[in-house]
Amino acid sequence: MNFLELVWLIPLFPLAGAVLMLLLGRWLDPQGPSEVAVAPGVTTQAATQPPDGRHGTRHARGSRVSISLLCPGTVLISLIFSIGAVAQLASLPERSYQVIKFTWVAGLPFFTQSGAQARFAADWGFLLDPLSSVMILVVTGVGFLIHVYSIGYMGHEGGYYRFFGYMNLFVFFMLMLVLANNYLLMFVGWEGVGLCSYLLIGFYFHRKSAAEAGKKAFVVNRIGDAGFIVGMLLMFSVFGSVRFADVNAALAGGRFPAETAGLGVLTAIALLLFLGATGKSAQFPLYTWLPDAMEGPTPVSALIHAATMVTAGVYMVARSHLLFRLTPEASAIVAAIGAFTAILSASIALVQNDIKRVLAYSTVSQLGYMFMACGVGAYWVAIFHLYTHAFFKALLFLGSGSVIHALGGEQDMRRMGGLKDKIPITYWTMVIGALAISGIPGLAGFFSKDEILWQIYSSPQGSRFVYGVALLTAGMTAFYMWRLIYMTFHGAPRADRHTLAHVHESPPVMTVPLVVLAAGSVLAGWIGVPRLWAFVPDSFRLFEHWLAPAVSLAGPAHAAEHPHDAATEWLLMAISVGIALAGIAVARHFYVTRPERAAALRQAAGPLYTTLVNKWYVDEIYDFLFVNGLGKSGGSALARFDNRIVDGGVNGAGWITRLASVLSIWWDTWIVDGAVRLTSFLVKAASFPVRILHTGSVQAYALVIVLGAAVVFAWYLMR
Repeated sequence: MNFLELVWLIPLFPLAGAVLMLLLGRWLDPQGPSEVAVAPGVTTQAATQPPDGRHGTRHARGSRVSISLLCPGTVLISLIFSIGAVAQLASLPERSYQVIKFTWVAGLPFFTQSGAQARFAADWGFLLDPLSSVMILVVTGVGFLIHVYSIGYMGHEGGYYRFFGYMNLFVFFMLMLVLANNYLLMFVGWEGVGLCSYLLIGFYFHRKSAAEAGKKAFVVNRIGDAGFIVGMLLMFSVFGSVRFADVNAALAGGRFPAETAGLGVLTAIALLLFLGATGKSAQFPLYTWLPDAMEGPTPVSALIHAATMVTAGVYMVARSHLLFRLTPEASAIVAAIGAFTAILSASIALVQNDIKRVLAYSTVSQLGYMFMACGVGAYWVAIFHLYTHAFFKALLFLGSGSVIHALGGEQDMRRMGGLKDKIPITYWTMVIGALAISGIPGLAGFFSKDEILWQIYSSPQGSRFVYGVALLTAGMTAFYMWRLIYMTFHGAPRADRHTLAHVHESPPVMTVPLVVLAAGSVLAGWIGVPRLWAFVPDSFRLFEHWLAPAVSLAGPAHAAEHPHDAATEWLLMAISVGIALAGIAVARHFYVTRPERAAALRQAAGPLYTTLVNKWYVDEIYDFLFVNGLGKSGGSALARFDNRIVDGGVNGAGWITRLASVLSIWWDTWIVDGAVRLTSFLVKAASFPVRILHTGSVQAYALVIVLGAAVVFAWYLMR
C-alpha cells in the first residue's frame, strides 16, 4: 500500500468518528439524551440512579462499548497510516512528498507590492516532510493513548458521545494544521482546533467557571489569530503565494536580503505570524487563557493543552524558519518573549495548590523554552523539546487525572498526601514524568532541555542573559514539580477519612497509557543525544539528521557554525543537572523533611508570596484595562460619544431636516399653493358675470334671444 499517496486520508478517519458521534452519538449512547455533564464524576442521571460500586450503572457502562471502540479506533487507524507514510518517506532522497487534491480558493485577483497582478489561490494539499511527520506521529500516537485513557476517566460522565465527538474533531483539525501545504489551509486547522478547544474547555457547560474559561480561551485566541490573518495577507502581497514551497523558494533565492536594520516588510510578516503563535501557544501577553482551560476534563488538558494544540505556534514558527532567519530582530523578540514567559509562569507555578494548574503553568513555561530555541535559530531543538515534552507532560496530566479520579474529584494538593502506596502505578509513572521534566540525565527531558540550554549559550544569536533566565527556570521547574510529587504522594494523608477509605488505583484502561507514556518519557530522548557523548556516534543524532531537510541551517542569513567546545558543554551540562537536583532537594526539605518550614517561608515571603499566588495580578490588570477599563469605563465613554456625537449628529441632522420640511410645507402651502389659489379665484371672480347668463336652460336662452331681438327692434323703431 502506498501510504504516501493516501496521506490525505490520515485526517479523515477521526473526522468520520466525529461526524458519527455528533450526528448519531445519542443513539449509540443511551445516556446521551438524558444525561448532562456538570462536574467530574457527577452527572444528573448518575445522581438519581443507585450506584453499582463504580459510580454508575452496569448497563450504562456496557452500552458505551461501540463509542469506546469507534472513536479511539479512528485515531489508531490514523496512527497506523502515519507510521506507514513516515516509513515510506524515509526511503525518499528528498524526504518530502506533496499530495494536492484540488484548488479550493482560486482566481481571486490581487496586486503584489511590486505592482504585478497575481491571483490568490490555495490548494487543498498535504505536505509530508520530516517536520510534519514528527507532528502527525505525536498527534496520533499520544492522541490515541489519551483517547484510551478517556474511556476509563469519562466512563461515568454525561455527554460521553459528545466528548469523544469533540476529541475526534480536534484530532482532525490538528492533523489538517500540521499536514497543510500552505498557510491558508494551515489556518483552517488553526481555527478548527481553537473551536474544539472552546467546546472541550467548556464541556461542563452547566458550571459557570467552565463556560467562562471556554469563552476566555476563544476570545484571547482571536487576538492572535487576527495577527496571523494580516501576516498571511501581507505575505501574499510580497510573495504572490501562501504555499510553503513557493515562499521558502523566494526566501532562499537571495531576492530578499536579511533585514538587519530597522523594521522591514519581512520583519512585519514574522512578527504578525508570531502574534498568532503567542495566542495559540500561550505566550506573554496572551497566555492567561491556558491556566483557566484546566476547567475542562483532564484528558482534554493532556491532549490539547500539553501535547498538541499549544505546540501549534512552535510548529508554525519552525515551518517559517527561513522567514525568521532573515529577520534577526523578530527572532530576538521571539527569544525574549519566550524567556520572559518561561520564568514568569514558572514563578507562578511555585505556589499553586491546584494540581492541574501547576501543570498548566509548567506547560506555558516549557513552551517558552521552545520559543527561546526558535529565537536563537535552533529550530530542530525546539521541535525536539516539543516531541519529548508531549510524552512527559501528557503523562503528568493523565497522572494528575488518575489522582483526581482516586480522590473523587479533589484537585487541591493541600488535601492530598500519603497516596504513594495507595496508587503505586500512578505514583511511579508520575515520578518518571517529574524526573524527565526536571532534566535528570537519561530521561527524555534531559536531552532536549540540555540541548536548548547549550544552543542558547553558544549560538551567535543567543545571549548570556537569556541563558541565565533559562537556567533559573530549569531550577524552578524541578522545585515546583517535586513540590507537586511530595505534596500529593508523600507525608501524612490530609484528605478526609471518607475519601481515604475509597482511594483506589485507576483501572488498566487508564494505567496502561500511563505506563506507555512513562516508557516514552525515558526512551524518547535517546534519538537526540548530546554531541559530546563520545560513546555514541554522531550518526546516532537521528532527530537532528531527520529534521535537517525541513529546518536546514543553510540559508543566506545563516552564520558559520560555531566551533564545538566540549569542555564548556560538559560544564554547562553539570551546572544544569546540579540546579535541577538542587531544586528537587529544596522541595524535599520543605515538603517532606521539614514541612513546617514551608509555612514559615510563606509567611516570611509576605507580599511576594501573595503576588505569586495571585499570578502577578496579570488577570486583574487585564480586567482593569480591558474588561472593566475598556469594557466598562471605556465602553461608557464610547457609549457617551456615540449618544452625544454620533447619534447627536444624526439627531441634529434629523431635526434640521424636519425644520426645513416644516418651512417647506408652509412655503408650499401659503406661497406656492396660495398664488395658485389666488389666480384661480380671480379668474373665477372675473367669470362671474358671464356665468350668470350661462344657466344651461334652453328656455332661458330662448327668452334672452327674444328679449334681445325686442330690444334691437325697439331701438330700430325709436331711431
